[in-house]
Amino acid sequence: MTWKPHVTVASVIEQKNQFLLVEETINGQKVLNQPAGHLEPDESLIDAVIRETLEETGWDFQPDHLISIYRFPSATEDKTFLRFNFAGQAIQHHPELSLDTDIEQAIWMTAEEILQQKQRHRSPLVLKAIEDFQTGKAFPLSILQDFSWD
Repeated sequence: MTWKPHVTVASVIEQKNQFLLVEETINGQKVLNQPAGHLEPDESLIDAVIRETLEETGWDFQPDHLISIYRFPSATEDKTFLRFNFAGQAIQHHPELSLDTDIEQAIWMTAEEILQQKQRHRSPLVLKAIEDFQTGKAFPLSILQDFSWD
């Protein structure tokens, strides 16, 4: 069997001292996470984070920079995730859109509120991404290059 990491993307969006999170149901539990999801075939990382943010929150997302890349082995599954965290702006909200089926709601929370609900985080990456954002970690989007055989 060939080992393959699960490539995921996540958006860190701060607006008026609040961060955009999603409350989602995972294994019967309501947890908090950044808007996040898997990279799909023939999709760039930037396109993936824009799509996932819209599907999970109803917000158009404009990535400004890459915060970090985390390798994270799951504590409950035999999976390793490679997560690309992007920071950017929430541009326009589309409240008429239906959110992904496992998403209960998109919510804005302060950093303090997020910290107070640490036990509800889907993974330690939720808080780590916010901390890295707050300390100014930023890499230009040009660091990501997409190639094809064309």
